[in-house]
Amino acid sequence: MVKMSLDPVQVASVQVQELKVASSSNGDSKASWEEKQEFGSQECLNSSKSKSVTGRRARKVEGGVFFPRPQHAVTVAVSSRVLFRTETEQKVFEQQGIEEYLRYQIEHENEPFAPGPAFPFVKALETVNARLRDLYPQSEELFDIVLVTYNHAHVGVRLINTINHHNLFIERFCMTGGASPIGYLKAWQTNLYLSADADKVREALGEGIAAATMFVAEKLTEVSESQLRVAFDGDAVLFSDESERIFKAHGLDKFFEHEKDNEDTLLDHGPLKGFLEALGKLQKKFYAKGHRLDCPIRTFLVTARSAASSGIRALKTLRAWGLEIDEALFLAGAPKGPILEKIRPHIYFDDQMFHVEGAAEMGTVAAHVPYGVAQHHNSRMTKATGK
Repeated sequence: MVKMSLDPVQVASVQVQELKVASSSNGDSKASWEEKQEFGSQECLNSSKSKSVTGRRARKVEGGVFFPRPQHAVTVAVSSRVLFRTETEQKVFEQQGIEEYLRYQIEHENEPFAPGPAFPFVKALETVNARLRDLYPQSEELFDIVLVTYNHAHVGVRLINTINHHNLFIERFCMTGGASPIGYLKAWQTNLYLSADADKVREALGEGIAAATMFVAEKLTEVSESQLRVAFDGDAVLFSDESERIFKAHGLDKFFEHEKDNEDTLLDHGPLKGFLEALGKLQKKFYAKGHRLDCPIRTFLVTARSAASSGIRALKTLRAWGLEIDEALFLAGAPKGPILEKIRPHIYFDDQMFHVEGAAEMGTVAAHVPYGVAQHHNSRMTKATGK
């Protein structure tokens, strides 16, 4: 019998290599793994031999926590459909069915998927973790990334190979074989769920889990490699849609009147308030060590509200919650895309598809929070696709 070890330093990983694929590639390039090493072969479903994979090295976290427990971590669950590009595989599934899809995935399991829209965000989470481990080697207050996929477990080999190829620190998987992952997200105590499936995002929101639908932007703006930047809309994202309902039902003048009359009344919380809270908790760990000015997490409020006419209630609410927002931009109805292009966030959350589309057109990775009254805009966006 082969003995299995849970020693963290014995967990395997792939040597880092640059992925050289065209921007339009979804990972089906024939130029796959470098520095290959033969380690044996096994039978696949089609009885063909597995291709060789890259040489592996032991993964280490010097003097630190390897796997944080969910009750201490900030858990971010990411669908494989937004972490990687899987358009070709989705076409196989749609045109040829599940059995051919599984066969295709096994035949290509040593060809890494190209990065998807959530990839820079996940890399930024790992950058923050590296800084936290330096400052607090024994702390479990870290980002914990869970890969969530509807795929059959047979596809897991390709996903693991891809994660190792890109040197991502993702050890927790949830492969549901077509079943809903929402129950598992609750078990993971998930703080944020990112998916291409709007129905599952709505289901997660209904269960009280912060969630958003991600899309493939037409172009991508270069983002920071040393600082995680997260931007939020206000109403129906950080806050409830109470004020937005007034605006939709009675117009702008009534909205301003309502906000003035209630400026000392706190807004109720919205679906992403908890995630901002989790980010703030980690920020304070850096502040405690004298790193406020070079903190690797920066947050932004980007709202269509006017500052003088309706901004004070939003700021008082954040202050009463004990939440710091690093930058607050009140645009008074101006387009958000140009401002977001300057901020260059890894992700921007908004409840209105109009703003999501405008941000994406300017190169920002934007995510739709399908919550509240403003859920009737016709979308032109292309959701990330894949089984």
